[in-house]
Amino acid sequence: MNIDDVILNFTPGSLIALNIVLGLIMFGIALDTSPSDFKAVARAPKAMIIALLAQIVLLPAVTFGLTLLLNVQGSIALGMILVACCPPGNISQVLTYRARGNVALSVSMTAVANVIYIFLLPLSLAFWGSLHPTASELVRAVSLDGWQMLLDIFLIIGLPFLAGLGIRALWPRFAARVQPYARWVSLIGLVGFIVAALAGNWAIFMAYIGIVLLAVFLHDAVALGLGYVSARVGGLDVRDRKAITFEVGIRNAGLGLGLVFSFFGGLGGMAIVAGWWGIWDIIAGLTLATLWARRTRRADAAAARSSGPGAPGDPAAASGVAS
Repeated sequence: MNIDDVILNFTPGSLIALNIVLGLIMFGIALDTSPSDFKAVARAPKAMIIALLAQIVLLPAVTFGLTLLLNVQGSIALGMILVACCPPGNISQVLTYRARGNVALSVSMTAVANVIYIFLLPLSLAFWGSLHPTASELVRAVSLDGWQMLLDIFLIIGLPFLAGLGIRALWPRFAARVQPYARWVSLIGLVGFIVAALAGNWAIFMAYIGIVLLAVFLHDAVALGLGYVSARVGGLDVRDRKAITFEVGIRNAGLGLGLVFSFFGGLGGMAIVAGWWGIWDIIAGLTLATLWARRTRRADAAAARSSGPGAPGDPAAASGVAS
């Protein structure tokens, strides 16, 4: 059977559970967001502009070209485009911290980008999807309702985000205590949900994973690489480059999966791409963050040895003070 004709099994109750998990993710992000995060962007907008251009313009455009290069089927192409049009995921902050990047910048970028994507996602998906030679047929077949998608996205990510901001403003101590639990519970819940969804459709997943595996692997690598290259070309320092790499490379595939079932009837290629992306994105991100952290520790250790007692440039050695 053509993957464009495959429909995954998914109950309405499961969709409600997914939306709750996604809302909790946004609630957790908002609990860790303060007005100073938005002010910081206004004071030093260069990094934010680079990150937004990479996400909003470059990533969907490069994804579009990648689907043509790989010559994947329509539903897989549309799934890749959907993921590229999704907002950044909150695990980008965790990965930035692990990689010893600029966490404050990561928090600011995620907060600003998620607000923008409430309005941008439906427009971007409709634009790129309608241009694609095979995916456009699927977009027309479902008669994509942009206003309904906008409303759903607002209810899923916008409303919880506003609620979290309000709680952070009114009860900052309570928000600080709750935020770590909200972040990790929502992340574990999302991973568990994706695993359960794939397990419930295991036969379909195994039948088509060979096609999707390469597409998602390349797509994820391109997204992470695009973030890094954009930041490097923009002249940003290493810590900012790490933050932007994960901001662009880590997408909220869980939201994409929810939209697949809400607006595309659980279309096989789209659902498998979004589901597998949600798992692989975490694996690839953790691997990169760990390697980056090890490299930074080695560099710091080397710098400490070179500036140790008696080394050139050591203040004690220069002043003749005995160690």
